[in-house]
Amino acid sequence: MNYIVLSVGTIVLVIFSWYFSIKDKRYHGISRFFSFESTFILFIMNWRAWFLDPFSWNQIIAWILLFSSIYPVVAGYLLLKRKGKSEKSLENTTILIKSGIYHYIRHPLYCSLLLLGTGIMFKDPGTLQLIAGAVNIIALFFTAKIEEKEMLVRFGDQYVDYMKETKMFIPYIV
Repeated sequence: MNYIVLSVGTIVLVIFSWYFSIKDKRYHGISRFFSFESTFILFIMNWRAWFLDPFSWNQIIAWILLFSSIYPVVAGYLLLKRKGKSEKSLENTTILIKSGIYHYIRHPLYCSLLLLGTGIMFKDPGTLQLIAGAVNIIALFFTAKIEEKEMLVRFGDQYVDYMKETKMFIPYIV
């Protein structure tokens, strides 16, 4: 059953990645696919442990990370939708947003994926889960780096200055 779910989920993620990024030559969608896929694999591996031993150290960390993942995605998405003046898709903004959560981090949606994947990993942290969690973090780092190259082409010096003013994922840290 898990192989069927994995296969169907992977096909859906490939189609999503193609449709929303890769077909428009936005190649950060390739590495982002690996983030989505590793998070999906983590969910498949850990769903049975979701509510087991709710006050264990790993479950407490998992829930903190999972709940923390909500704010960056909601705040980032709403700002992109309201202020980004997108062409065709949400990702193709014509205005560089530097307010709200974007005042502190450049990639709130990827921050959310980082928190989500790590939170799911902590639900039942075994060797395979740690590997999948590491793949998620590495994929998101490369996704952000590739997207930043795309943004430098789109926004030029304005984006260079923005990169100096903000961190990638975690305010004041990374």
